[in-house]
Parts: sequence; C-alpha cells; structure tokens
Amino acid sequence: MADTRNSQHPLFVDLDGTLIYSDLLIESFLELIKRHFLCLFLVPIWLLRGKAYLKDQIASRVDVRVDLLPYHNEFLAYLREQKSQGRELILISASNHRLVQAVATHLGVFDQAFGSDDKVNLSGTRKLAKIRELHPNFTYAGDDTIDLQVWKEADAAITVNAAEKLQRQVAAITTIEREFVARGRGLRPYLKAMRLHQWLKNTLVFLPLALAHQLDNPELIWQAAVAFVCFGLCASSVYILNDLLDLPSDRQHRSKCRRPFAAGDLPLLHGLLISPLLLIVAFAIALTLPTAFVIILALYYLCTGLYSFVLKRIMLVDVIMLAALYTLRIISGAAAISVVPSFWLLAFSMFLFFSLAVVKRYTELDYLRGAGIAQSEGRGYYSQDLSMMAMFGCASAFLSVMVFALYINNDDTRNQYVTPEILWLICPLLLYMITRIWLLAARGQIEEDPIVFALKDRVSQAVTLTCGAMLWLANIDWRAVLL
Repeated sequence: MADTRNSQHPLFVDLDGTLIYSDLLIESFLELIKRHFLCLFLVPIWLLRGKAYLKDQIASRVDVRVDLLPYHNEFLAYLREQKSQGRELILISASNHRLVQAVATHLGVFDQAFGSDDKVNLSGTRKLAKIRELHPNFTYAGDDTIDLQVWKEADAAITVNAAEKLQRQVAAITTIEREFVARGRGLRPYLKAMRLHQWLKNTLVFLPLALAHQLDNPELIWQAAVAFVCFGLCASSVYILNDLLDLPSDRQHRSKCRRPFAAGDLPLLHGLLISPLLLIVAFAIALTLPTAFVIILALYYLCTGLYSFVLKRIMLVDVIMLAALYTLRIISGAAAISVVPSFWLLAFSMFLFFSLAVVKRYTELDYLRGAGIAQSEGRGYYSQDLSMMAMFGCASAFLSVMVFALYINNDDTRNQYVTPEILWLICPLLLYMITRIWLLAARGQIEEDPIVFALKDRVSQAVTLTCGAMLWLANIDWRAVLL
C-alpha cells in the first residue's frame, strides 16, 4: 500500500530499469558496434581503466535516441503528477552523464540530473554519497538489488519493476511510498524474440529433397529435418542480433515497435547472451551432417552478419543479399542430402526472392510516404523511390516465371519427369500468386514480411499446394493410365 507521509521529500529517480525498460550502457554499446564496429576491439582496453571510463568513451562516440526509449509510462505519469504538486525531482543514474542529461532534457520533469563521468561510476554507495551530499532526507525510486544500498538510508522508497523478493527486502528497511508492479514476462517474449514463425522460411531446405524425388527415403528426410532445425536456430540467433542492432528503427516502425527488445519486454543483456548460445547449439547439431552443409551454414551466418552491420544500409544491395540468403537455404538443403542443386532452381530462387525482398522494402516505403517521413531510418531508401522499387520487383517476379519456363523445356527436366508437360500449368499459378502479392502490397494490405505472408495466406497456400500437386502428377505416365 502506498505511504504518502514522505511525499514532500526530494525524489531521486534511477534511470535504467526504473524510468526506462532498458539499459543505456547496452543501448549505447550496440549503437557503437553498429556505427563503429572496429571500436569493439577497444572496449576491453577501456574497461581496464574502469567501468566509468568505458561508459564515457562509448557515450562520447554515439548518439542514443532518447526520444525513442521504452519509458515506463505509468511511472512517468506519476512523476509528472508529483512535479505538478511542487515536488523536487532529481534523475540520478550510473549511466553516463551525457545520456542522463539527454533523458532529463527530453522529459522536462527533472530539476537536476546526475550520471557517471569518466572517473566515478555513480552506482551503489557512490550514488548514495552523491544523494546525501545534495539532501539528507530523500525518497529513492529504483528497481534492482544494488539499490538496497541507497534504500537503507532513504526516508522512503518507490519500487519499480521490482521482484517480490526485492519488495520484501525493501519493506524491511524503509517505508514504501509507492509500488509499480513489474511486467509479467514468462517464456512467451523469448519465443517471440526467436521468431519461431519465421522458421517456416527454412522449409526451403526440403526443396532439393522433393525435386530429387527422395521423399520416400527416411535417412535423407532425417538429414533434411536436422538441417531445418540448424537453420532455424541459426536464423533465430541472427534475428535476435538484428533486433538488438535495429532498436531505433524498430521503435519507429508501426509493427516492429512491438518486438520484445524494442518494446522493453526483455532485457537487452539476455539478447546478448541468447544470440551466441543459439548459434553454438546450431553448429553443434550441424556437425552431424556433411561438412559441405556446415560450411554453407557458416557462410549464411557470415552473410547475415555483413547484412546486419553494413549491407542493409546500402540501397538494392540489401535486397540482393536477402535473395541470396534464401537461395543459400536451398543450397544448404542440397548439401545436407549430398545432391547437386540445379542451376535453374538457383536462378529461379534468386529472381523470385529478390522480388519478394523488394515487396518488403516497398511496404516500408509506402508507410513512410503515408506518414510524411522522407527517409527510412537505417536504410538507403527515400519515400520517392516507391515507384522504382515496384518496377524492379515486378520485373524480377516475371523473370522468375520465365526461368521456370526455361527449366521445364530443359532436356534434363524432360528426362527427370515422366510427363513434363504438366509442369507448364505451374507457370500461370506462379504468375497469379506473385502478381497478387504485389497488388496487395500496392493496396497497403501487406504489413509483414511477404514470405511469411505467403506462407500464412490461404490463397498462397492453395497455389503452393497446387504447384506441389503438379510436380507429383508430372511423375505419372498419364499416357499409360489413359490408354
């Protein structure tokens, strides 16, 4: 229950985990490696001179968008109410003073703001000493066990996002003025961060198995299934890393702002730990498959790393890389079962997935244009590029169908299928599915990854199943059946 007897004491407010659902040290570190990757190798050297020096060096090299941070809105509303009643509010944090001051300036509710400099890390007893230097009687708002060192000397406490055990510890040493209950977390946000629904994309590893007519081979099916799991874990590792590096742009996106790390539903530190863990597990499992698959999986991760740090900010190169990453899934599926993928299949894949990757950028630019935003955050595109992107995407889509038509007419294909003429029925189906996706994108009816949309959309599912049926029917000798 709230206690208001000490409500006129100056209120000192912690920042990380209290006022915001994030950690500014990690936020600034992620921004550093995204903007100045080579500085990553300087971090251990800075840390040798102390945590305060590390924070100062990072903060001096990056700009954190404090206006986009995930603030605790209920607590912030309480602070505004206290400010309106004349209470003195002071922001005090172990984060670097540049970032603390930026947050205070942005919010406009604090009378003073203090943070760590290049020599003093303002946490624990150092924070307490600073507070007592300013006011002998005070109330303190915090969220972590290290704040107990401050609370034991405080006249009152405000707990924010505190666990039940910490709540009991605080109640035992001081009066609790107000409690702000922690968000329920559970397993769901972790699974959401892994984007398990995106694993559907990895079903491409089964495509070489189907086209090699080996769907009745249990051993090869098992190998393809293991490859699917490896790619899923590796991809989840990449998704988490991307989410950590894309925090500012995701927070400005209409749907990506709800991702666990961007919304503050998960600690950023957990992401930094989970991402490499998933990668290690993926490669440990991959060692049971042919060496060629392990090499391709490593190449896939290397390419995604280049995409995350550099290539996604270069116009057109980003969508070419996305198409290549989808094609690598097909190549890896072939490597897992030790078959050589068809040139036609790889060419078809590049054109098709280039088109779908452009759809993704098209929908983002369409949203930006509607919102009156000139340039995409962290991307190399402008809203006026919309018509050209549509042209590129549609041309590539039609080229993919043309490549498939050439594949059907290829001598190897005609020898591989008993009735290859049936495959021609797939061409109009592909044309319908791809042009429909583009029409829906132009109407603003696709707000997610077009690959995921195609996998969840009933019409696209029906077209895909029909195409699969055509491949199966092409293996039947219809002349013998009919005659």
